[in-house]
Amino acid sequence: MVIEIAEIEVKPGAEAALEAAVTEAAPLFKRAKGCLSLKLERGIERPSIYRLVVGWETVEDHMVHFRESADFQEWRRLAGPHFAAPPRMEHVAVAVEGF
Repeated sequence: MVIEIAEIEVKPGAEAALEAAVTEAAPLFKRAKGCLSLKLERGIERPSIYRLVVGWETVEDHMVHFRESADFQEWRRLAGPHFAAPPRMEHVAVAVEGF
């Protein structure tokens, strides 16, 4: 599994709106080819910073199949207005799992 981590900084006061947008967009991810999981994490010390964590079967499922789809455009339409800056994104794989 490949894990996409997108760090998202939201505009001041837009936290609830982003959370609602991710909730509304969840079905777009769920039906995407190769999408295995989705969660949104919110910072404790920095509550305007979120991490969208998405499990994909392959990088291609994310970067080609999803990113080039109409569902991705809809995701950005829903969530994008709440971004304070473009999200920082990377793909990771589990190297060691303790429990």
